[in-house]
Amino acid sequence: MSEQKSFLKSEDWWAVILGTVIFLLALGASCGRDLLGWAVSVGIWTNVGKALGTVTPGYHGVSGYAAMALTFLFLLGITGVGAWALGANLRRHMTGFALLFLLTFACIVLGSQANVAANRPVDIEKFGLSWSLRLTNEAGLIFALVLGLILGNFFPAFTRFMSEATRPEWFIKTAIVLLGAEVGVKAADNANLASKIMFLGFSAIVVAYLIYWALVYIIARKFFGFSREWAAPLASGISICGVSAAIATGGAIRARPIVPVMVSSLVVIFAVIELLLLPFLAQAFLYKEPMVAAAWMGLAVKTDGGAVASGAITDALIRAKALTAQGIEYKEGWMLMTTTTVKIFIDVFIGVWAFILAIIWCAHIERKEGQRVRAIEIWQRFPKFVLGYVALFAIVLAVCLAHRELIPRTKLATAEINVFRTTFFALTFFAIGLVSDFKRLWQEGIGRLAAVYVLCLFGFIIWIGLGVSWLFFHGVMPQTVQ
Repeated sequence: MSEQKSFLKSEDWWAVILGTVIFLLALGASCGRDLLGWAVSVGIWTNVGKALGTVTPGYHGVSGYAAMALTFLFLLGITGVGAWALGANLRRHMTGFALLFLLTFACIVLGSQANVAANRPVDIEKFGLSWSLRLTNEAGLIFALVLGLILGNFFPAFTRFMSEATRPEWFIKTAIVLLGAEVGVKAADNANLASKIMFLGFSAIVVAYLIYWALVYIIARKFFGFSREWAAPLASGISICGVSAAIATGGAIRARPIVPVMVSSLVVIFAVIELLLLPFLAQAFLYKEPMVAAAWMGLAVKTDGGAVASGAITDALIRAKALTAQGIEYKEGWMLMTTTTVKIFIDVFIGVWAFILAIIWCAHIERKEGQRVRAIEIWQRFPKFVLGYVALFAIVLAVCLAHRELIPRTKLATAEINVFRTTFFALTFFAIGLVSDFKRLWQEGIGRLAAVYVLCLFGFIIWIGLGVSWLFFHGVMPQTVQ
């Protein structure tokens, strides 16, 4: 196969291509030409008629339903080009993708209903809610996964009809590429934060994850009997950054697609459990050490949205508790900033770890005796979509650091990018459900996989994360209101 043909037949490279196209179009917002502002935005709602809008106010004349239709047509077009290049039946892809998008989008809207998603006190008060599950908009991912599992296991004919468009790995890889731009602008925006927080956040991550990954890997291998193919993505998924790390690790070690898919589904489910528990534990026991609590959220909760949401809830809960119990009024946002900073470093670590694992697997795990490791083998094994993630991160970070006046405009661009990133994430989880046969998953060992996850997460990862947060952030306090 020629180099050009192999390039066009790679989901990894098509993830980079799609991510780059969206990134370049979104850059128009930072140059005064808003090309993607019509993308649909789903807000927290009590009246579903008011749930949809456009991501930027410049397109206020476009209705929410029109924005949804435009977003669908845009995604149908760019994925259609990629699917055709990958050898898919274009007609079946387009009909399958239409159903996939509509059902997934319904889950996103349902997951944004106020009683399900509202997590900040200000939102609960705004909507006059007497109760809320506080799941944030990420509840839509759970609904998408559950609906996909139901269809995949009880309606096989319907699932086969959509099979040409059901590509969970392609969707998640594209989402990871897009994540690079968001992480880049956040890192640039946080460059002027207290150097102590930046240094401590990075140090805490290095210490925590060198411990986390090794322990999870050993437990999965030695005590539960998992092969390296299963143990490595599981260790990355629990230790580094959930879904993104599991997918990147699976690509680096050439695991079968089902491996990161199963790990990813567990990551989202347990992130919701952590989101419901940890902020309230932090309020009860760590209100005198607010920055320890904030760093703990970043180290313990394994999805980006879940971690940031946990940081926001923790920020609100501890500020309220400190004011009533100690008479101290902390400035809003410092705890959330600490959680976000820690999470940024974790996201940056994904690309580094994928590269390290690619080298280890080539040089030690799968190398035959007497065989030399060639650089081309590491290149072939390395997940190419990580290059797209790193490239967008580096470009955005460099531009924003060199021209700080562009940061507000770049934030607008990344807001537009986020519409497509979160949509690709939701499509991923619906697709994961569709391809997940319960019988096959049980045979593959999802029960044991969940047991490893529960044992490691609640047995030591959460508590090591707390210990590392205390070690590095003990005594560090947010600014107070004068």
